[in-house]
Amino acid sequence: MSEVGTDTSAGASAGTGIGRRFGTGPLSRAAALIYTLLIVELLVLLTAAPGLAGLVLLDRDASNVPLAALCLLPLGPALSAALYALRHRRAELTDLRPASAFWRGYRLNAAGALKAWTPWLVWLTIVGMTLGNFSAAGVPGWWAVLLVVVAVAATLWVANALVITSLFAFRAVDVARLAAYSLGRFPAATLANACLLIVAGGLTLVASEVVPVLLASVAASVLLWNSRRMTTEVQERFTAPQ
Repeated sequence: MSEVGTDTSAGASAGTGIGRRFGTGPLSRAAALIYTLLIVELLVLLTAAPGLAGLVLLDRDASNVPLAALCLLPLGPALSAALYALRHRRAELTDLRPASAFWRGYRLNAAGALKAWTPWLVWLTIVGMTLGNFSAAGVPGWWAVLLVVVAVAATLWVANALVITSLFAFRAVDVARLAAYSLGRFPAATLANACLLIVAGGLTLVASEVVPVLLASVAASVLLWNSRRMTTEVQERFTAPQ
């Protein structure tokens, strides 16, 4: 009887080991990542759909810049929720909950994301209106270059701000300061995010403003990867993640 008991125990242990290995291999992890990206992308499109629908209908004219900014307003909380969901994604194929993580991130961070996203949209609206009516503005030519540089810097800042406010609990003023500080503290991440911005801008120019949104989950994943040193330092020096 003791030998039978030993064999049964060994078989149970082997079965447990197989169960633990299921869903943790390279192919399973890749499938889990793809599934998570697809679900998060669908939820980004769902939550930003009202604004995106209006954005598609707008002509590329300087007079429509304020309306375009208004249409992009829901995208901020959606991207924040995507960042949260991707940061908290499960690697195992048998334990995936991207939708619940997305909605939890949306509830936690929508207000904080808007506090960073809205001023950025306002600034881009001012820049867009100025550049669209540059001849009538009566300012020197170099002013256009300065406006573009500041707009790019503001976009890199808001990328950091979205990552910080999506993963950590800070006051809006602290998020703004940390996001600005991180631009110079992590130059490699800033450069990588600038490359991501160039790709998004190129897709917008050659196709449509909506095309980059169709790749929002991939862009959010890349942004998280670029920001890993920043998030590690924020976590270690300031607070624990949500």
